[in-house]
Amino acid sequence: MCYKIFKNSFYTAAVFVLIGFAKYCSANDLLLYDILITNGRVVDGTGNPWFFADIAVKDERIVKIGNLSKENAERIIDADGLVVTPGFIDPHTHALRGIFDVPGAESALLQGVTTLTEGNDGASPFPIGHHYDAIIEKKISPNWSTFVGHGTLRQMVMGTEDREPTRSEMTQMKVLIREAMEDGALGMSTGLFYVPGSYASTEEVIELSKVVAEYDGIYISHIREETSELIQSVNETIRIGQESGIPVQITHHKVMGVENWGLSVESLRLVDIARNEGLDVTIDQYPYTASQTGLKALIPQWAQEGGDERMLQRIRSLETRSIIKNEVIKKILYGRGGGDPKNIFISRNSWDPSMAGKNLAEITIEMGMKPSAENAAETIFSVLEKGSVTAVYHAINPDDVDRIMQHPATAIGSDGPVGIFGEGTPHPRQYGTFARVLGYYVRERGILKLEQAVRKMSSQSAKRLGIHDRGLIAEGYYADIAIFNSNEIIDKATFEEPHQYSVGMKFVIVNGVIVVEDGKHNGNRPGKIIYGPGRKT
Repeated sequence: MCYKIFKNSFYTAAVFVLIGFAKYCSANDLLLYDILITNGRVVDGTGNPWFFADIAVKDERIVKIGNLSKENAERIIDADGLVVTPGFIDPHTHALRGIFDVPGAESALLQGVTTLTEGNDGASPFPIGHHYDAIIEKKISPNWSTFVGHGTLRQMVMGTEDREPTRSEMTQMKVLIREAMEDGALGMSTGLFYVPGSYASTEEVIELSKVVAEYDGIYISHIREETSELIQSVNETIRIGQESGIPVQITHHKVMGVENWGLSVESLRLVDIARNEGLDVTIDQYPYTASQTGLKALIPQWAQEGGDERMLQRIRSLETRSIIKNEVIKKILYGRGGGDPKNIFISRNSWDPSMAGKNLAEITIEMGMKPSAENAAETIFSVLEKGSVTAVYHAINPDDVDRIMQHPATAIGSDGPVGIFGEGTPHPRQYGTFARVLGYYVRERGILKLEQAVRKMSSQSAKRLGIHDRGLIAEGYYADIAIFNSNEIIDKATFEEPHQYSVGMKFVIVNGVIVVEDGKHNGNRPGKIIYGPGRKT
């Protein structure tokens, strides 16, 4: 009551001051919070057991936690029967695809994700400073940060040539990395599976990572191979961390190809050994048994040198076509194809949208051929002749997913863009990753405890990325908060029908502003840029 009198009448406020307002206003009246969350079961992000508490928010921050039943606020959220957690931090997204079309980022917010990180797999916007300016101008709902992509810088300096950089080119890349880190990049990402990152030697990556380390950034990597050469690739990542003195993250860690299933036992053992020896190496993962990337992932990297036209020339050449085809067949049978063309689904086709949702076996049959791996390779050549295509690859064992998820060094990340509702047939991870962990892996299967899952989705990534004052329910921290029904929360998106928002998330707060209320995005866009530790203003 007293607050409203002061707010609405300067004259009355002056009178109150003169005659002694203490006799009219209690201390509780004067301490008016923006938001008060009451009666919630708080899972604070530390991994510790939940507790009942009320949470007060004022001026973007959590200012008080405890029994606040006698306190006042402009907005009170009764969280009775609900779980209150830190907003989730996604350490691996491709949210640049979609964020300018859908600045509300509903696909993320309705899962409780309040911070997105772009620039993964070696590809990033550049310059980073200009990109941040564009995000600020757009005004988005979640917080935003980015890595600088090694592949992006290499292509700027060297094109897509398969060779070592000259001394001058290495110097140029280091200059660009310094610029990116001083603009506020979180660190450097690599996509050693993708062109042109695949052409880089381990030594090149080590030298560039040393520059990132000077700015206290991290190294996050789509490792060189996730099929039969998985173990060699994990060892390479560990070596990069050891020799450059930088924290490393093996991103979207998985094991692809039926013959390789179970290799996560060894990959995780290597992580444990490295950590026991003092190397700061961690993991992130999405909770699905399928991946998504371009159809070109089935084409050997050497055949992609020089760009798409050079690749197509090699495919058309009698001299090289059969060599490429044999390697494609191997990838279908023993790698990300999961042993059968029917396991590869087209998710987006730039020149024929009707192809989205069909698998490679079906398309091969439509082209008048039997759906063998050999014929599917020919189908791939025909498709790539006409333009870019993205595919979903069903080739991951659920046991490897469970094992990697339960490892203490593993965080949760989506590897997805911002969902543009109704566009294509994308991987459901962009709509469901975090809700799937809470609903399917925690509640239905008990693979993780609730407190473990929340830590993997909040404070674990905050600490890894060098993000301060976020990722915990703690006094003084930014009020990025998710409130959900633990008995209802679940992903709804499927591979067949991916454009479905998750359910069960009741409220989401970003920087002290309610963005989701009663399970609906309300249009608010209070997201901030989260700058990396090396930023210079």
